[in-house]
Amino acid sequence: MTSTSYPLPRRINPIPQILAALLGGLLLFLLTIGAVTGAYQLWYSGRILPGVSVAGVDISGLTPEAAALKLNQTLTYPYAGRILFRDSDQAWLATPAQLGMVFDVGDSLQAAYRVGRGSGLFGSFAAQVDAWQGIVNLPPVILFDGRVAYSYLQAIAAQIDTPVVEASLTIQGTQVDDTPGQVGRLLNVDATMVNLLAQLQSFQDGEVPLVIEAQAPQILDASAPAAIARQMLSAPLTLSLPDMQAGDPGPWVVDVQTLADMLLVERVPSGSGEQYQISLNATALQPFLERLAASLDRDPENARFIFNDETRQLDLDQSAVIGRTLDVAGSLAAIQQKTLQGEHNIPLTLTYTPPAVGNDATAASLGITGLVSEQATYFRGSSAERIQNIQAASARFHGLMVAPGETFSMADALGDISLENGFQEAWIISNGRTIKGVGGGVCQVSTTLFRTAFFGGYPIVERHAHAYRVSYYEQIANGYNPNLAGLDATVFVPLVDFRFTNDTPYWLLMETYVNVAARRITWKFYSTSDGRSVTWNTSGPRDEVPAPEPLFQENSDFEPGEIKQVDWSADGANVTVTRTVWRGGQVLYSDTFATHYKAWQAICEYGPGTENPQSLAKEKGLCQR
Repeated sequence: MTSTSYPLPRRINPIPQILAALLGGLLLFLLTIGAVTGAYQLWYSGRILPGVSVAGVDISGLTPEAAALKLNQTLTYPYAGRILFRDSDQAWLATPAQLGMVFDVGDSLQAAYRVGRGSGLFGSFAAQVDAWQGIVNLPPVILFDGRVAYSYLQAIAAQIDTPVVEASLTIQGTQVDDTPGQVGRLLNVDATMVNLLAQLQSFQDGEVPLVIEAQAPQILDASAPAAIARQMLSAPLTLSLPDMQAGDPGPWVVDVQTLADMLLVERVPSGSGEQYQISLNATALQPFLERLAASLDRDPENARFIFNDETRQLDLDQSAVIGRTLDVAGSLAAIQQKTLQGEHNIPLTLTYTPPAVGNDATAASLGITGLVSEQATYFRGSSAERIQNIQAASARFHGLMVAPGETFSMADALGDISLENGFQEAWIISNGRTIKGVGGGVCQVSTTLFRTAFFGGYPIVERHAHAYRVSYYEQIANGYNPNLAGLDATVFVPLVDFRFTNDTPYWLLMETYVNVAARRITWKFYSTSDGRSVTWNTSGPRDEVPAPEPLFQENSDFEPGEIKQVDWSADGANVTVTRTVWRGGQVLYSDTFATHYKAWQAICEYGPGTENPQSLAKEKGLCQR
């Protein structure tokens, strides 16, 4: 049997055929679009395609010339438009052309004519479709000269801008002048230009907001501090002591011109700005108050008492004095504060210090039970002036108190020795001579105090002897006792002092009595005895040196035949006094007082032409050894 074979049919790939078909269709489509687009452009050759508008003006199918005519007739905004600027009641109206805006018809038509042409096949076709549908509305091409607009706005700024003015405050003499400040206004041209461009681009009439910036001064108003200054200068400034009593110094008046010279006008920060501040120049006022303090300051003074020997109590002899000090810093602060508040009568600020012993002190509270020491000295032969000085000096100590542990200074308590304080000129020892001086005789008082403290057993801190033996200090009730030599003490304020210490736990009260008829001064200490007693001895005057022969010398101020003794002779000597203070049978302490007295020469002075002054002196009992 014979078999026959046939070849299998081949399978054909359809993709190439499909691609060929698609390419053929695409080519046909492109040819169609190209033909339509070209035909459409050919049909409207030299004319603007249908559906094209510029700024809403339809110029479809028009030649550029016709379109230009229509646009010029229709788009009159640059010349017919109105742009308004306003500032309060001021207004400025301008056309866009006055602000530098020009409508560019040529460039606008070129843009309109290019619609559907020259943008590629698909771009042109799409633009033709949009135009056919009437949705192509081109914006006009605008030419804008910013320099014109800027110049126009600057002209407006010249009418709007106002400068910043600071408030002023000045004081001329006693006149206060103030002027208010002014808020500045500035047209921000650049920011306003932005608003203007937005309005012009809308191609519509409208108002352009002006951007105006306010510029506040640092100080707008100075009326308040000016009112304060005027009130301060409306009357003189009167300073006084608080609660003035009869005899108090003051008041003190600062006249208006002086007050004006002391005013300060300062600019100080305040919030986000500044303000004027009125104050007094403390530097100018301080020296005045410091000078015033010297006359106002006073130390506290204890009350003075007399011990009543019958009642054993204290009788008030002189009231206590409260100490005071002018508080310069506090007064300055008060003056500044109160003058700013409009006050013109201002009390000064004082600091008060109460005394240690007031009027209500009692013998029990001070520990005073009786007399603990008493001494007397005599001053027979003293002149009336010397007696006056003894009385004036002793009165300074009558009723004085010495606190427990206090070292008492006679010079401090004595104070100023002057004619104004009741002292007279009498003989004193100064610079190696016996001369007339204010206060001669005060040493009688210091010698009496020395002896009262010496025999009372109180420690002597400072004591100075006289340069030569003075006869007053060796007097006793009915004659002289040379063993009292070495128990004198001199005081010459402020260089030479006498001081002793109250080393007991009790207050010490001093009393002084001057008996002019008996020519005697008595000093008493009242306190409470702690059991101490005193023993003493003296070498008496030794190593004595006779006084030099008297000196006679001419004085041109004297008349012929006139002679006066101006210094007195005294023999020189050395004296040593020892003291032992006992308590409870034990030596509390002992001390020695060594004194050297110079030999002193008598001196007589006589007038020119006086014959034999020695004989004349002997005749008158002068300058005899």
